[in-house]
Amino acid sequence: MQDDTEALRASVRRFVEKALRPHVNEWEEAGSFPRALYRQAGELGLLALGFPEQDGGLPASYAQLRALNEELCRTGCGGLLASLFSHRIGAPPIVHGGSAALRARVLPAIYAGQAVSALAVTEPGGGSDVANLATSAVRDGDHYIVNGSKTFITSGMRADWITVAVRSGGPGAGGVSALLVAGDTPGLTRTPLRKMGWWCSDTAQLHFDQCRVPAANLLGAENAGFALLMRNFNDERLMLAMHACYLAQAALDEASEWALQRKTFGKALVQHQAVRHKLVAMATRIAATRAFIDSIVARLDGGGGADAELVAQVCMLKNFAAQTMQVCADHAVQILGGMGCMRGTVAERVYRDVKVYMIGGGAEEILNDLAARQLGWH
Repeated sequence: MQDDTEALRASVRRFVEKALRPHVNEWEEAGSFPRALYRQAGELGLLALGFPEQDGGLPASYAQLRALNEELCRTGCGGLLASLFSHRIGAPPIVHGGSAALRARVLPAIYAGQAVSALAVTEPGGGSDVANLATSAVRDGDHYIVNGSKTFITSGMRADWITVAVRSGGPGAGGVSALLVAGDTPGLTRTPLRKMGWWCSDTAQLHFDQCRVPAANLLGAENAGFALLMRNFNDERLMLAMHACYLAQAALDEASEWALQRKTFGKALVQHQAVRHKLVAMATRIAATRAFIDSIVARLDGGGGADAELVAQVCMLKNFAAQTMQVCADHAVQILGGMGCMRGTVAERVYRDVKVYMIGGGAEEILNDLAARQLGWH
């Protein structure tokens, strides 16, 4: 297993160095990256990693997913990772709730990078309040008629398949279903969103106007979609925590190199005690976050299920990792000085991106409250 993980790491590192890092600044400025990149990642098996073999996936340990994410974060570009791997939140409900025929029709193309998958849960008026979403799906013979809006949808503009949370029943979590909506469905319109961070990540607002979706595209049972969608969140938060930690490492790497090379007042920047202390503070936070990640990865790979304690731990980890990224982004910009404010540096990009990690996948306040409930403090 260790040999397999190191082989994967080496393969991903070559992909990052050859196909990603040289172009990141260009893609950030363009606000997008080439669609062909999905196929390149698919040909390497990176998009199939961690999904069941029965539908064309490549089963993987959490240790292998950790290696994948650590190498990808060498790009220093969270937006690229968010869109290129948006299927990691869009595809699991298809895997766990789709019929055999639907899975066979959709998943192989997603894993191959021939089709793009997105998840649409958040609504303009709802935020993290998933149980009270308003987008409606009314059964009409062999179809559902979908009306409503979704926002902040990663890969929302280019997605070929959108896993959509809808209200098919009464109020609350018990009335929520999940539908797989084709990107070319009549009545679906998409509006691109301009963001503070994650510039090259395609993010959109979606509007559904009398969209007819085949009933065969229902994921799981009708009005049982809430649990299917919640099943996604633990892994999503773990992956976001990994990204936050390893992007913080990318910021530290750049700040360290700068401090060793930059000279001020006749000596290297790193020879100033204040700068050394900032570097140590960054390294300390990152080491603690890595240890937290490693403990959860070991538990999951050891067969530990998603019990209440683990859910709480992942919530706390995600918050802690985002705070680590925030501290390291701030210190990195400070160490680079004026250059840290210049576009094209890792420090500037990570500084812009950090708030996404403090909000996406569940805002800090929401996750603290969820962790408290899981631990019986309510």
